[in-house]
Amino acid sequence: MSLRRSCLSRRISRSFRETQKSLKETRLSGAGDDSAESDSASGSWAGMLPELLGEIIKRVDTSEDRWPQRQNVVACACVCKRWRDITKDIVGSPLLNGKITFPSCLKQPGPRDLPHHCLIKRNKKTSTFYLYLALTPSFNDKGKFLLAARRYRRGAHTEYIMSLDADDLSQGSNAYVGKLSSDFLGTNFTIYDSQPPHSGAKPSSSRSSRRFASKQISPQVPAGNFEIGQVSYKFNLLKSRGPRRMVCTLKCPSSGETASDKYLDNSEMKKSETAVSGYTVLRNKSPRWHEHLQCWCLNFHGRVTIASVKNFQLVATVDQSQPGGKGDEETVLLQFGKVADDTFTMDYRQPLSAFQAFAICLTSFGTKLACE
Repeated sequence: MSLRRSCLSRRISRSFRETQKSLKETRLSGAGDDSAESDSASGSWAGMLPELLGEIIKRVDTSEDRWPQRQNVVACACVCKRWRDITKDIVGSPLLNGKITFPSCLKQPGPRDLPHHCLIKRNKKTSTFYLYLALTPSFNDKGKFLLAARRYRRGAHTEYIMSLDADDLSQGSNAYVGKLSSDFLGTNFTIYDSQPPHSGAKPSSSRSSRRFASKQISPQVPAGNFEIGQVSYKFNLLKSRGPRRMVCTLKCPSSGETASDKYLDNSEMKKSETAVSGYTVLRNKSPRWHEHLQCWCLNFHGRVTIASVKNFQLVATVDQSQPGGKGDEETVLLQFGKVADDTFTMDYRQPLSAFQAFAICLTSFGTKLACE
């Protein structure tokens, strides 16, 4: 009985191998006889009529307006170069549609009317911070991952390396998008972009801002960091002047600018709060003293639940993109606050991008010897 079963098993295996071999030969012979037809089949997606292709992608973009369903829009852009170009044209920037779709959207200005609600998760053991786009009003949901940052100690300075990859946080990675560098006291910070902000831009010459060579870096990408903004905290020894006071000076991309000219040259950077050409100057909104609670208070509209020295709201004092260069000191452009031990909310809007807002919020972490 066992011998008969063994013979039957061998026959079935031999028959299966012969069938697979014949099918493989048939496919190969078909490809050899009509290679043009095969090439046409492989390029059938790219050869779709532009009107039909545009209508398909437009409907997908309209119907899938939130993550994780929005990954279908990204899938359309991954079909081929032609699909990618058309998808990018239809999707547009977050300034116009209020949607984050591609990594390039992280360096474009946020929505004009309603802010993007984001969450920052902190891992104290690894000094790592993760930025997520909130998908629900709950603070417990992780949301859509956007950026990650890790804090490093470089001698007397501290650096935050920002990346698109949560597991690869190094300046030699293709996922590297920029960094934040602070002084010894942790009161002055410089924001660097990994990409040249405009044609002819020169990377910063300081040793701490150089991007070291790596096999992962493309030869076409300049191996450097480009200074695009500064964040400074006012001296406040023993809290004699109340809570922290901060001023941010940075060039924000506007709706009329292209990706190549969204920042000005480093030589035009000014630290003055009033005479800054082409830059937006933000300052934190002053809290009011609550007599009953005996503490400083700000209205975060339910987006912050735990009192912390890190909490802040930023408004514009100087905005060169507006008539007269005056900013709206009532509209909150960025607010950051604590909702759990290692969870913080980050809400930003035009003219800030997610990358800039994340960098500014990172400055709030860490001890500031001269500010508190």
